[in-house]
Amino acid sequence: MATQRREVIWTLRARDALDEAAAYVAQDSPKTAVDLVERALDAADSLDTLSERGHIVSELDIPAVREIFVHKYRLVYEVAPSKITVIGFLHGARDFNRWWRGE
Repeated sequence: MATQRREVIWTLRARDALDEAAAYVAQDSPKTAVDLVERALDAADSLDTLSERGHIVSELDIPAVREIFVHKYRLVYEVAPSKITVIGFLHGARDFNRWWRGE
């Protein structure tokens, strides 16, 4: 049986957050910044068939909103029947609830 594939889409907010994280890391290590971006993009791309592999975000307890870790960052995504939407990329030490509220 074929595995269902879903399109993976990054929101502008998530893309900007990845860019900001890479720029911050690049101040100390450009090589690590490149690795961070590559791992984040690879992790997101893998969600096209492995969308259930992430953990449900504990702060929300919404089964469709999940996360996987990329280094110390949380790649937060929402699972829908035909697509995966990456909605955030934030450092694990950041207050998730404040981020979720847009503060």
